[in-house]
Amino acid sequence: MFALADHLLHPEGDALPRDVDARTAAALLARGMACRAPVSGAVYGTLLNDRAALNALGDAMHAPPYQAPPKAPVLYLKPRNTLAGHRARVVVPDDALGVEVGASLGIVIGRTATRVSADRAFDYIAGYTLVADLSVPHASVYRPSVRFRACDGFCVIGPAAVAARHVPAPDDLTIEVLLDGREAFIASTASSVRNVAQLIADVTDFMTLCAGDVITLGVPHGSPVAHAGDTATLSIGGLPPLEVSFAGAQVQDQEHDGEQP
Repeated sequence: MFALADHLLHPEGDALPRDVDARTAAALLARGMACRAPVSGAVYGTLLNDRAALNALGDAMHAPPYQAPPKAPVLYLKPRNTLAGHRARVVVPDDALGVEVGASLGIVIGRTATRVSADRAFDYIAGYTLVADLSVPHASVYRPSVRFRACDGFCVIGPAAVAARHVPAPDDLTIEVLLDGREAFIASTASSVRNVAQLIADVTDFMTLCAGDVITLGVPHGSPVAHAGDTATLSIGGLPPLEVSFAGAQVQDQEHDGEQP
């Protein structure tokens, strides 16, 4: 079992996460506290679960290599090296391309889920978190590319995992991404092809999700692109906002100067 009492935070420097009430969580975050990811299970991204993303592909979805729209969820793994927390600084591999900042609702699994029906799916959800699912912008979505989606720090989670009772309507939440000096990007979880319950049902039809795992509802189409020097603030519904900053590759190189191999 993975149980959430309220708001689970993992402050940077603490050995273990803290499960605190909403007021305490807000007070801690207001002090500028950085956090690790509040969960440590496997994280699965979901591709093409946004109606606008499917519509944008248009006739290409019926041509090679796709041949037809997907009949099952298209998943990709965000491996351990990608995991980061609130106020993380992420290195932009190629600043000319930048990094797509996809704000996605993360569904935190509470207990082992195999062949779960949609009408029972919420019984298997411990809570929700905010996921900054980052990627290098690219046109093809055929066989999701590890090279573009699994760079260090490309899955920023948090700052809190929030108990499910605090999110009574996960399929109708406003998504917002703010980048320095730009108009806010606005979307909604209501644009999902598969809602939360149906996504869990369809995924667990062919694979088991374990307690503590996170599966994202998917990145909205048209998510903004960040470059070195930018800071992004992501919010979904009433979940605590998540902040990520972006640095150039040369900064990482300077930080490693003088290190022994």
